[in-house]
Formats: sequence, structure tokens, C-alpha cells
Amino acid sequence: MSGNQRERVRRRLSTEERREQLLSVGARLFSESPYDEVWIEQVAEIAGVSRGLLYHYFPTKRDFFAAVVERESKRMLRMTAAVPGIPVREQLGAGLDTFLGYVEQHAHGFRAFHRADAAGDQAVRKVYQQALAAQERQILAALAADPEIGRTPEGEPELRIAVRGWLAFTTAVCLEWLRGSELSREQVRDLCARALLGAIAP
Repeated sequence: MSGNQRERVRRRLSTEERREQLLSVGARLFSESPYDEVWIEQVAEIAGVSRGLLYHYFPTKRDFFAAVVERESKRMLRMTAAVPGIPVREQLGAGLDTFLGYVEQHAHGFRAFHRADAAGDQAVRKVYQQALAAQERQILAALAADPEIGRTPEGEPELRIAVRGWLAFTTAVCLEWLRGSELSREQVRDLCARALLGAIAP
């Protein structure tokens, strides 16, 4: 028995730990290859589990990828949630710093999340689009609650488009940064902050 096998025998993962392990493996594989080129067998082999066990957690490949996307979406929403009562301009820099830290530490998950838009499976793309819509709503709610801004898409329809465009811009900047851009995290942060403030300027 190899050392890895002995380790697996010694330590049995809980249901939640096993699920998290599988999602982490999936995030890496989906970030490196298109959806159609990732095989469930790869995930099971890397995780050291049987295909049957993986299918116990995720009945289909679509379910598995959707879970990877949803996991990353929830992480991003938690990290970018605005603090009530503090103007957006005051917390924008710190919020972007936290977000960029996530992008660095979970680069595989971030890339996998945004690969979903290119997936040929419409159900997978729908999960991704729903996740982006949740981010959009979170930003719009923060802008509406800010006493200095107080803008809503109901009162100013172009605001929703501006926020949606900023999310696309920030995604493109972060993906380029991960490829090895010469910009520092601080420069990326300031670039994204200026872009949002410019996009929402009346």
C-alpha cells in the first residue's frame, strides 16, 4: 500500500469535507480546460475516490460544474458585500482589496467560474448568468443605500447597464492580471475603483 493510500485509509473525510475536496479538484480542472474536455473520471482519480462516490454527490457532470460555479459565486458575494451605513466610496478600495486577494488565492475557482459563460451547455450558462445577476443586484443595492449616491436602476435605467459593464470590465482586468500582468494588486485595485466611480457618475 502506498503512502497516499495509507493516508486515505487513516483519515476519512466528512461529507462536507469530501464535497469541498471534489469541488476544489473540479475548480482546478475546469479552470485549465473547457467544459467539454473535463471528464468525471479525472476528478475521481485526482480525488482518490470511485466514480460511484462522485456521482453520489453530483449525479451528472452538469450538476458538478454548476456546483463549482455556485460555490465560487457565493464566495465572491460574501467577500464583496457592502457594509451598511458606510458610503460606497469609503469602502470601495478595501472591498476591492479583499476581492483581489480572493482572486489570487482562488485563481482556479475564479477562472472556472468565468469559463462557465463559454460552456456549450445552456443549463450551465444559466447558472453562471444567475450568479452574475446576484453580483449586480448586490452592487445596485449598495449604491441605492448610499446617502451620497442614492441611485437606483428604477430611477436611472442606465445605472444597471453601467454596473453590468463594470463587472465585465473587472472580470477582464482580473483574468489578464492572473496571466501575469505587470500591474501590482494596488494598481489593479485603483484601476477598477476609478472605473466604477466613472461608470456611475451622473
